[in-house]
Amino acid sequence: MSANGEILIGLVIAVGLVGVLVPVLPGVLLIAVAIGFWAVRTGTEIGWIVFGVAAALLVGAGVVKYTWPGRRMRYAGIPGRSLLVGALLAIVGFFVIPVLGLPIGFVVGIYLAELLRLRRNRLAWQSTVHAVKATGLALLIEFTGALLASGVWVIGAVLS
Repeated sequence: MSANGEILIGLVIAVGLVGVLVPVLPGVLLIAVAIGFWAVRTGTEIGWIVFGVAAALLVGAGVVKYTWPGRRMRYAGIPGRSLLVGALLAIVGFFVIPVLGLPIGFVVGIYLAELLRLRRNRLAWQSTVHAVKATGLALLIEFTGALLASGVWVIGAVLS
């Protein structure tokens, strides 16, 4: 693959990394498609090994992202209904206050759902803090997987 092509693939991967942090873009999907396209274009054994390792890292991070924080929220006693309300208000918040409304809506949604469920301000806030921490952990796990997959691609691009 030409140097310009690899630079373009690197830029798509960088956009994907931003997309992991800013949930407007499908970050993991962009990274996987970019590395897959690079593997097809290089057509080498190294290219396919890089794609396989990167895909395994992305899928593994996705599995851990949904299991580990979810277990922590269940342990804290936060029901799925509260998370659903948080997600719905996050979507509404995104359109009311572009970008910043997403996390604001999520926090307000979980807090209100937990306040209705628990009827105590302090307990509702504790549940909200647990949910926000678990969501941050999920984001960190996904970003780590995306960074590792990107690093594998960089090593593969240098070797090929």
